Amino acid sequence: METTQSPNVVTRVWNQYSKQLSLIALAVIALIAAWYAFQEFYQKPKEKKATEALFRAEEYYRKDSVALALNGDGQNLGFIKFIEKHKGTEAANLACFYAGSCYLKIGDNAKAITYLEKFSSDSKLTQARAYKLLGDAYADSGKNKEALDHYKKAGHHFDKDEINSPEYLFMAAYFADQIMKDNAEAIVLYEEIRAKYPRSQQSFDAEKSLARLGVYSSKD
Repeated sequence: METTQSPNVVTRVWNQYSKQLSLIALAVIALIAAWYAFQEFYQKPKEKKATEALFRAEEYYRKDSVALALNGDGQNLGFIKFIEKHKGTEAANLACFYAGSCYLKIGDNAKAITYLEKFSSDSKLTQARAYKLLGDAYADSGKNKEALDHYKKAGHHFDKDEINSPEYLFMAAYFADQIMKDNAEAIVLYEEIRAKYPRSQQSFDAEKSLARLGVYSSKD
C-alpha cells in the first residue's frame, strides 16, 4: 500500500509564498544593480572630477599660500567654494581638513573648528592630526576642556604610531599640567606616555615632568 508523503516545510512555504518571494528577490537584485550603476556611472566620475579640481588649491596649501588656497586664484576654486560645489565627495571632505588648517594658520579659530569638525577620515594618521589641530583651535579660543579632550583623542586614536601619538599625548599632559593646573590628569597622561612609549623623547620629558610633580619611577 502506497503512502503519500506530505511536502516538507520549504516546499510548503514556497508553494504558498512563491510570488511574494520572487518579488522580494527581484527587488533586491534591482537595488544592487541601481547601487552599482550609481557608483560606477555617477559617484566615481564625480569623485574623479572633484579630485582633479582640488589639485591647484592643494598646491597653494603646500606652498603656504593660505589666501589662495582658501579663496582661489580667479581661475581655480579655493577650498571654500570647492566644498560647496563638490559637496558629498571625499575630495570635499578632505578640503574641510585643509580649510580648517588654513583658518588655524591665520588665527580664525571659529572657522577652523567649523571645518575641522566636518572632516572625518578612515586614515588614522590624518584623523589624529585633525583632532590635534582641533585641540590647537580650542586652546587658542580659551576652551580648555575641549582642547584637552581633543589632544587626548589625537594621542589615543592611533596607538601604533610611535612618532605622532606620544607627541600628541605629551601636548595633552603639558596642557593639563601647565594650562589647566590639573596635576592629577597630567600625572595620568605623563605616566601613560612613559608606559606606552618608553623609548620616545616624550617619555624622557614626561619623566622630568613627573619628578617635578613629585612622582618618581620605581627604579629611582
